[in-house]
Amino acid sequence: MTDLEEARAFFANDKYATEATGIVIEAVGDHYAKCSLKLDDRHLNAVGHVMGGVVYTMADLTFAVSANFRTERPTVTNVAQISYMEAPAGDTLYSESRLLRDGKHICFYEIRVWDNTGKNIAVISMNGFHI
Repeated sequence: MTDLEEARAFFANDKYATEATGIVIEAVGDHYAKCSLKLDDRHLNAVGHVMGGVVYTMADLTFAVSANFRTERPTVTNVAQISYMEAPAGDTLYSESRLLRDGKHICFYEIRVWDNTGKNIAVISMNGFHI
């Protein structure tokens, strides 16, 4: 089983992100993940835009995969801040994580979300706590 297959199998248990929302893990590595999401009507809010919670959920799963794949220290979100840049113009979202610091108890990641037209949708800062 490849790392990607192993990550997808493990995080399939995150039913909300993977089944209800439809987020797909595209790549994994050491403190790294990339995910994608094909947008459809279930992701829209009442005025027809992609709901902010969809973007946050995508970032949260990307963080979870980055911080928890093949680690002996399970990590949970401690603090998260999302800055929405603009509404998606495309039909697919992508997210990618970057570890900025990994300490004894706290880690810090930056998650970037963009669409298939190249628009920057959001930047998310996530502090994790190693439990």
